[in-house]
Amino acid sequence: MATRKQIATQSAGDALIEDLKSSLDQAERLLREAADATGEKAADLRARALQALDQGREVLSETQASLLEQGRKVAHDTDEYVQANPWKAVGIAGVAGLLLGALLSRR
Repeated sequence: MATRKQIATQSAGDALIEDLKSSLDQAERLLREAADATGEKAADLRARALQALDQGREVLSETQASLLEQGRKVAHDTDEYVQANPWKAVGIAGVAGLLLGALLSRR
């Protein structure tokens, strides 16, 4: 079952992909138009394409920072949980190791 953090991270990733696709599609369309155009119109289209690419880079940078911050928070929360419940953490790790060992020994 997915947690709220996982859903939020997945939603952020999906939004990033959609924003990047949109920016790249717009830039590609503008560059195709610029290839057929000449003079000032071509320069305007190229400038708009570069702006669309810059927006894509900006969105990517912001999302990367957000995902890194979420990763740090998850690591910190995990560390706090292990500090507060060391025997539970040892038990969970032991059970996970047993299950993994059982699965691997069957192959």
